[in-house]
Amino acid sequence: MTDYAALDPHTPVIVGVGQSSERLDDPQYRARSAVDLAADAARAALTDTAADMTAISAAIDTVAGVRQFEISTPGARAPLGKSDNYPRSVANRVGAAPRRAILEVSGGQSPQHLITELAGAIADGDAEVALIFGSEAISTTRHLAESPDKPDFTETTAGSLEDRGYGLKGLSSRHLAAHGLTGAPSQYALFENARRARLKQSREEYAYAMGELFAPFTKVAAANPHAAAPVERDAAELCTPTERNRLIAEPYTRFLVARDQVNQSAAVVLMSIGAARRLGVPQNRWVFLHGHADLREPALMDRADLSSAPTAVCAIQHALEVAEIGLDDIATIDLYSCFPIAVFNICDGLNLAPDDPRGLTVTGGLPFFGGAGNNYSMHAVAETVARLRAEPGVFGLVGANGGTLSKYSAGIYSTTPAQWRRDRSAELQAEIDAWAAPAQAPQADGWATIETYTIKYGKGAPTGVVIGRLDADDRRFVARTQTGDQEILDHLGTGEPIGTRVYVRSFGFGNRVTTTRTRMDELFPARPAVLRDNYDHVLVRRNGHLLEVTINRPEARNSLHPAANEELDEIFDAYFADPDLWVAILTGAGDKAFSAGNDLVYSASGKPMWVPKNGFGGLTSRRSMTKPVIAAVNGFAMGGGCEIALACHLVVADETAKFALSEVKVGLAAGAGGLVRLPRTVPPKVATEMILTGRRIGAHEAQSYGLVNRVVASGTALEGARALAEEILDGSPTSVRVSLQIMTETAGIAGTLDAVTHPSPALDELLLSEDSVEGITAFAAKRRPSWRNR
Repeated sequence: MTDYAALDPHTPVIVGVGQSSERLDDPQYRARSAVDLAADAARAALTDTAADMTAISAAIDTVAGVRQFEISTPGARAPLGKSDNYPRSVANRVGAAPRRAILEVSGGQSPQHLITELAGAIADGDAEVALIFGSEAISTTRHLAESPDKPDFTETTAGSLEDRGYGLKGLSSRHLAAHGLTGAPSQYALFENARRARLKQSREEYAYAMGELFAPFTKVAAANPHAAAPVERDAAELCTPTERNRLIAEPYTRFLVARDQVNQSAAVVLMSIGAARRLGVPQNRWVFLHGHADLREPALMDRADLSSAPTAVCAIQHALEVAEIGLDDIATIDLYSCFPIAVFNICDGLNLAPDDPRGLTVTGGLPFFGGAGNNYSMHAVAETVARLRAEPGVFGLVGANGGTLSKYSAGIYSTTPAQWRRDRSAELQAEIDAWAAPAQAPQADGWATIETYTIKYGKGAPTGVVIGRLDADDRRFVARTQTGDQEILDHLGTGEPIGTRVYVRSFGFGNRVTTTRTRMDELFPARPAVLRDNYDHVLVRRNGHLLEVTINRPEARNSLHPAANEELDEIFDAYFADPDLWVAILTGAGDKAFSAGNDLVYSASGKPMWVPKNGFGGLTSRRSMTKPVIAAVNGFAMGGGCEIALACHLVVADETAKFALSEVKVGLAAGAGGLVRLPRTVPPKVATEMILTGRRIGAHEAQSYGLVNRVVASGTALEGARALAEEILDGSPTSVRVSLQIMTETAGIAGTLDAVTHPSPALDELLLSEDSVEGITAFAAKRRPSWRNR
């Protein structure tokens, strides 16, 4: 044990903590903004130092803010307005003028992570006095958002800001979102159900265990003046579904999940002991960070075992190791409790009893004290500091979780003096990053076994989400149920579905799961590969062996939404399957655009966006294009429209045509093949410029690079494509198909001689075909051949 006199003056200590809150039903309710709430907590923390508040404010060189929910994700709304520099807005209110202002990444680990990081900065001499805070005014925002006289919380604040971004990498994906995993309850429910199955507990047994875990939390919350829901409840009330305690996502009822409707803030003042002595902070206010760790779990689909999160356990174990104590030495515990699994996971890993007499929360937990956005654990630190001061010499543990059991920061606190100790989190993280991950099947087809699941409940029909393993190769997949498929919902909603067989099939809009292949065929009948007479968004004209396809959305510059993409996919399926169709032309209606790519207006409406498995326009991801497709480009071929043209075998453009991969202009990327095909079609430097700037090139320039085959007069792209098609139709369709096949087969062979000598069975089939015999016979007889395409 180190005494105060032996401490390095750069040793960091917490010297002040503060909390602020208000409920809508409080007589003193003032509708405080997030900035005002944070300033209130910061003033309370400065006052808590028992020193000159003005002097400490003037000494603050670093402020760090935890993100509110409304600035934690792209596109999140702030209906009442927000500060453009949250940390400095708060600093200004308490009279601080820091040289450094930090806005931390999203996640519940943020408060503990910031304390650890800035404590290290103080120990290194890079900072001396830091103010860390976070706040949420979610209840007020929801309460007043539609009010005619709603307040305006908009602020413009000068000064530098170290904005670290959202920090969402690896926490979610378009693939998971497409299968219904868009919110925390549904993702945590997957872990919860996997754990229940591992323990071989029934639904009823596990539900009651969740209630028993959280019932003591409600008692703590009921005694906490800052709690958002200070009501004591027993286990049965917590886990029994009722009209008020509705099911959110199997197995969660509303009382068992984090409560985000809060108006809460907490703040911490951290400084070196040299500064504490200079500023007159009494030693009885000092609390030391003895141990700490920051670790990150692999992404959800990369975890070997979905019933646990060993990285979080490792973080606490390492924090204890750094503190040079054991779990039995801990007097107070606060485990992040957004959902029961977040607590159970730590209990399982540390052999900590869920009913440990020390209790597992000092606040009341996120469902009852309140899930104060990313800032909950700042409240846990504040409560821990108060308890440690009341019982000097004991140790307190704070475990802070972010993402979906993804990021974990742990802190061990005590009034006992201790020099700053460094952790080995980076070394441990390298080991974690090297863990083996299950192989994945983004497109899953066939019989499979359920690994875990949930059923989401909301305003619409329930939706099931399954993570499973394909029987064929054990690859992991995620799938959701089809709307209206009660058979699979009944299977997921009764007994033990984990370990049972189901059937999965992939579509452009994602993977769907049901009970059997027969049921899948009932839900998704096979689509005949034949042309229909009419389509809603596409015109089709058949002229002998030639198929002309026209995107018919001129009012939207022939941009594509899911329905138009689906029709094009269906049409090209029919084209490639029809032996009497030998060449296809794709063009756009009108004279303005071939296609402007994705329909951004449709996308901005919030409706689901997806493309068929065969890609944009039914072509860009099609693995087998056995017959020629000619793009007749009239006007703009922008973004996805350019990608469609690149996917076609041949391009005829009128002289007004413009080509561009314009995605960077709207914050997107050419993900439908443009980033791959353009550099393989035009000179790499040209491709790079086009991709990075969105530059448009004209038809003649495109032809000079090899992107376009022929340039024709304005308004004659279709006629030019027809002329090219006639030239192709003059040859053997069998030869054309085989030539395309061999070109495709040899495209990936590096050596020219290796490619030339590639033994393709298609060539043998051609030499034995009727067209081969007819061609030679007709040549000898000096007559035109009569092709049979076989």
